[in-house]
Amino acid sequence: MFKAKILLIGPNESGKSVLANFLSDATENVGGEYRPTQAVRILEFETQLDGCGEVKSCEVELWDCSGDFKFESCWPALTKDCSGVVLIFNPDVPSHLKEIETWHSMFISSQGLQDSQCLLIAHHKPGSAIEEGRLPLASQLSRLPLIHSEMEEEPEDLRRAFCSYLGKVVNTLSESREREEMSIIT
Repeated sequence: MFKAKILLIGPNESGKSVLANFLSDATENVGGEYRPTQAVRILEFETQLDGCGEVKSCEVELWDCSGDFKFESCWPALTKDCSGVVLIFNPDVPSHLKEIETWHSMFISSQGLQDSQCLLIAHHKPGSAIEEGRLPLASQLSRLPLIHSEMEEEPEDLRRAFCSYLGKVVNTLSESREREEMSIIT
C-alpha cells in the first residue's frame, strides 16, 4: 500500500479546512463560524485509486496547513517527506492571486516537486459566481493543473479531480521507487 503525505496550503480563509474535511469525509467543524487552523491539522484516510488498469490502495495524510505566516518557522517540518502539494486560494479575493506565488515558492519550488505532484484549486465560497475563463496566474503557476471547486453545486467533481491528482502522485512515487530499486540492483 502506498502512503501519500499531501499538504493543503494557501492564504488565510481560502477554504483549506473545508476542503480537507470534505476530501477526508471528516465531519468536524462543519458549518459555523470561521476558525483559523493553528499551525497544522492532519487528517488520515484510505482510498482506492484506479490507474493503468489496476486498483491501488493508498493511505493518505492530508496536512491542512495554516495560512498564517506566524507559523512560517514550522514549514520546514511540514514539507519533510511530502508527496504532493495542493495550493488552495479564493479567486474572488484579488490578493490571493499574488499570495499564491509566495506559497508556490516556499512549498513547491523549494522542494523540487514535479508539476504532477501539485494541484491548484480555485475554491469558490458559497454564493460567489464562477467566472469561466483564465485566471491571471504567474507563469510558474499556469503550468500546474487548475480546478475550480464549488461545494454547493458539484462536490463530487472535486472529489473525482482530487482522486485523479492523487493517482498521479502515487504513479510518481511508484516510478521513483522503481528507479531507486533499479539503482540498487545495478
